[in-house]
Amino acid sequence: MEQATAIKDRDMIDGHHAVHYVNRVGWLRAAVLGANDGIVSTASLLTGIAASGASAQTILLSGIAALVAGAMSMAAGEYVSVSAQSDTERADLAKEKKALAQQPHVEWEELRDIYVERGLTRDLAGEVARQLMAADALAAHARDELGISEVSTARPVQAALTSALTFSAGALAPVLAAAVSPAAAVIAAVAITSLLCLALLGYVGARLGGGHSARAIARVTFWGVLAMAVTAGAGRLFGAAL
Repeated sequence: MEQATAIKDRDMIDGHHAVHYVNRVGWLRAAVLGANDGIVSTASLLTGIAASGASAQTILLSGIAALVAGAMSMAAGEYVSVSAQSDTERADLAKEKKALAQQPHVEWEELRDIYVERGLTRDLAGEVARQLMAADALAAHARDELGISEVSTARPVQAALTSALTFSAGALAPVLAAAVSPAAAVIAAVAITSLLCLALLGYVGARLGGGHSARAIARVTFWGVLAMAVTAGAGRLFGAAL
C-alpha cells in the first residue's frame, strides 16, 4: 500500500514537472493568431462578396486570393515584428556583456538586490548571485535582470512559418465550404463551417495553453460572428448600390 502511494505521488510530481504551458507560448500565440485570422478574415471576405451578389467563380477566386495573400502577409508581419524584438534582445545582451566585463562587482550587486527583493536574505542573495555569475554571468543577468530566457526569446523564423501555415489551414476551411456549396447557400455554408472551426480552435488553444475552454470558445466565436455580420452587411449594402 505504501509502495503504491509512493508511486502515485511520484507520478503526480513527474506529471507536474512535465507540463509547463509557458513553454508553448512562443509558437502557440503565433499559431492561434494565424488560424484565427485565417478563418475570420477569409470567411468575412467570402460572406461580404457573396452578399454583394457576386458569381460563384468570383467568390471562390476571392477566397483563394485571400488565402495566399493572407498567409504571406502573416509570415512577413510576424517575421518583421519578432525580428525587431530579437534585435532589441541582442542589443540588451551586448550592453549587459559589456557591463559585466567593465564592472562585475556592480553587476553582482544588481543581481544580489534582485534576489533580496524576491525574499532572500542579503547574505544568501549575495551567495546565490556569486554562484550563478560564476557559472554563467550573462545568462543569469539575462534571465533575472532583463527577463530574457530560452522560453521567451524571440524566434522570427518559427513565428513566421507558424503563422503562415496556420493562417493557410484556417483559411482553407471557408474556401472549401464556398467551393462545394451552391451560390445561394455560400453564406450559410461559410458561416457555419467557420464558426465550427473557430470553436474547435478555441477549444484546442485553451487545452494547449491551460486556459478555460468555454471562455476561449465564446471569445473566438463572438468576434467571428461580428466580423462576418459586419462584412456581409457591407457587401449587401454596396452590392445593391452598384
